Amino acid sequence: MMKQHYHALILAFQFLTRIPVYRVFAIANTVPSEQVAGKALLYYPVVGLVIGGWLLILPWLLLQFNVPMSPAMQAGLVLVLWVWITGALHLDGLADSADAWLGGFGDKQRTLDLMKDPTCGPAAVVVLVLVLLLKWLALTQVITLLQGGPHWLWWGLLLVPVLARVQAMLLVVHTPYVRAQGLGSQLKNHAQAIWIWVWLLVCILLALYLNGGLMLSMVLVMAAGGWLMRRMMLQRLDGWTGDTAGASIEVAELLALIVLSLSI
Repeated sequence: MMKQHYHALILAFQFLTRIPVYRVFAIANTVPSEQVAGKALLYYPVVGLVIGGWLLILPWLLLQFNVPMSPAMQAGLVLVLWVWITGALHLDGLADSADAWLGGFGDKQRTLDLMKDPTCGPAAVVVLVLVLLLKWLALTQVITLLQGGPHWLWWGLLLVPVLARVQAMLLVVHTPYVRAQGLGSQLKNHAQAIWIWVWLLVCILLALYLNGGLMLSMVLVMAAGGWLMRRMMLQRLDGWTGDTAGASIEVAELLALIVLSLSI
């Protein structure tokens, strides 16, 4: 059992990041069982925690050594690191979803077919530019606030990728998977739903401890965004796909950053 969870943790990093775990952990080069693939979902917030820590490294180092770099430049570099560590995986899902939603004309099968198309249409380009632009602007404001601001803001930024992946976990477990076979069905069939709610409860309690009003607002806004996206998926596709799950993570992160940037 412990070996399964160990493999699942490594697998979660393989799924969601470009961290070369296969070079360090031999088990990463073995084919996972369906049980291991399902358990990997439970470790998505751990991956989010590592991503969040990665985002804090640059602003923290610059602040410690008094390097005179503008918040806008810091935000740009942090965003580049963010895209790099995730391998633009969720951005790819967002782009595919945007093209499919526009070109699908309300038809389920046409929408699913467009998601498989490797080309990038105008809708994908526009959505990617807007999301990255808004992320950069929100990060600029957050980094400005971090300089001499309250310590809980650092924790707030750390929690952004964590909460986004908890939201994705809830989507996967409590929404039908579109295809009968595939990784998505393994995640849904073998995920332990009770532990996902434990993750959510821990995040909410931590958010309340850090800054009740603002952090709770961040959680609620992300929940509302996740609920709306889930509703759109059910109306168009009768469920979720890997692309739409990735898109939901990107949207959740953007909403959380915008709320966090409103702190005074």
